[in-house]
Amino acid sequence: MGKRKNKDSSSSLGECIAKVHMTLRARFCHHLPGKPFGVEAQYKNLMDLLKQTAVHGESNSVLIVGPRGVGKTMLLKSVLHELKEVKQVEENLLQVHLNGLLQTDDKVALKEITRQLQLENVVGDKVFGSFAENLAFLLEALKKGNRSSSRPVLFILDEFDLFAHHKNQTLLYNLLDIAQAPQTPVAVVGLTCRLDVLELLEKRVKSRFSHRQIHLLNAFNFGLYMEVFQQQLSLPEEFPDKRFAQEWNQNIESLCKDQTVVDILRKHFNFSKDFRSLNMLLMFALSRVTVSKPRIQSMDLLAASRLHTMDSKANILHGLSVMELYLIIAMKHLNSIYEGQPFNFEMVYNGELWKEVNRTCALGNSITKNFRSLYKENLILCITLRSQ
Repeated sequence: MGKRKNKDSSSSLGECIAKVHMTLRARFCHHLPGKPFGVEAQYKNLMDLLKQTAVHGESNSVLIVGPRGVGKTMLLKSVLHELKEVKQVEENLLQVHLNGLLQTDDKVALKEITRQLQLENVVGDKVFGSFAENLAFLLEALKKGNRSSSRPVLFILDEFDLFAHHKNQTLLYNLLDIAQAPQTPVAVVGLTCRLDVLELLEKRVKSRFSHRQIHLLNAFNFGLYMEVFQQQLSLPEEFPDKRFAQEWNQNIESLCKDQTVVDILRKHFNFSKDFRSLNMLLMFALSRVTVSKPRIQSMDLLAASRLHTMDSKANILHGLSVMELYLIIAMKHLNSIYEGQPFNFEMVYNGELWKEVNRTCALGNSITKNFRSLYKENLILCITLRSQ
């Protein structure tokens, strides 16, 4: 009877640990919407702009500007999450997400707009004279009822500055031109890390932009950073096992008072205020939580901090033999000589590799042919084993 009880408690603890991993990993990786920190004014400004489009049918355009990892996407997601709680917005608002790294020209962007608006069947085999005509047809197809009212469309342009490099900036011109027209309620939200993004726009595009900009900066202090740390690791109230959640949250509170943890977080804060970087640190610490060790401890954060600050490129070289290091140096020299042109193993071995050996070894010229042959066989064998 006692063994069965211990087994049941162990299985329930395992289920709790699995649920903790699932909940917190989703929070760290997918940046689930929550109230952003220290940007209340920007949050309210963006909410008012999008509400004008989604509820009142007014067109707008705005740029969210800030360094990478500052929380531009998190701010937009949290605003949309709250906005969708309004039934009218949930039913009518359409979203189109474009990324300058993926949609590298206007033709690809237009296909993606058509796909996300689910209008492939409407377009069919129609041939359009221009980009503007095609885009106008898509928005016309979204009109409903008596065709006098249209569903509001939100265009989100991530890496906005890359769209400015498209030929003639046709996509930006037509989106901002439609945003000025009274027929179709359209909101254009651009996200960029370039402060000089407006200088990249052509005059005709710039004249159609509203010049609204929302700037995000990492201006919060260490106290707020600690609050973010505690909130990110705390379990929500709806966690299935209330007792486990209470004990977990109490442990997180005690961690916040631990001087070792405070020193680790202060060092991390001084290095980078990036929330993405903090989530990565917490992910490393969370990965050490198991059934046998069901709580995050200060030593877990210390190990996570060392792992996080480690040079990833230097880690690749750890454990390599001297022969392999010689080979990498020879490949680097050959790559700089041929400027990226392809080369094979024989070119590396017979050319740069033995030059490097001769530079570092005074006996390099006296190495016998038999030793060179043995050296080559061992090198090939070592590379083959590592590839397997």
